[in-house]
Amino acid sequence: MSLLQKEQTPGSEQSRWFAEQIHPHNGQLKAYLRSVFPSVRDIDDVVQESYLRIWKARLSRPINSGKSFLFQIARHLAIDVIRARKIAATESLVDFEALPVLDTRPDAATTLSRKERIELLAEALASLPHRTREIIFMRKFQSIPQKVVAARLSVSERTVEAQVAKGMKLCENFLRKRGILGFPYDD
Repeated sequence: MSLLQKEQTPGSEQSRWFAEQIHPHNGQLKAYLRSVFPSVRDIDDVVQESYLRIWKARLSRPINSGKSFLFQIARHLAIDVIRARKIAATESLVDFEALPVLDTRPDAATTLSRKERIELLAEALASLPHRTREIIFMRKFQSIPQKVVAARLSVSERTVEAQVAKGMKLCENFLRKRGILGFPYDD
């Protein structure tokens, strides 16, 4: 094992995998989405959400074909965007007099800041030990009950509880070192 391999952390391995297996398909993915889903205006948002979902998925399990999985995620997201627009169109019979005058949506800077914080959270999760990351992912992202996680991993519920506490503390420390005081989903 070379010195470089010894120094690599799980997070840097994840970043390397993403840079080599996923990001090179960026142009092809955008072209695919534009040609197959011409009514989806925010292609970049679909691509970014696809990247985030594939990153999270790889934290919990190996991915055999990154390109195939990426395109599958993007296709599902684009379909969801189209469905949401159709639902919104049928529900748009609104009393316009009752609508607020001010736009309360977050501005571009706030949205960018949130995306950056989510990326930092993904890095924090990638830096966790494998078992801790696996338990955090099941408990916090998949909302699997503690008892079920313990049974699936053949550990005690107390171990699951301790690993969640440990993982949350490690993530918190990781984020604090980078100037983030709360988790991205605390907004």
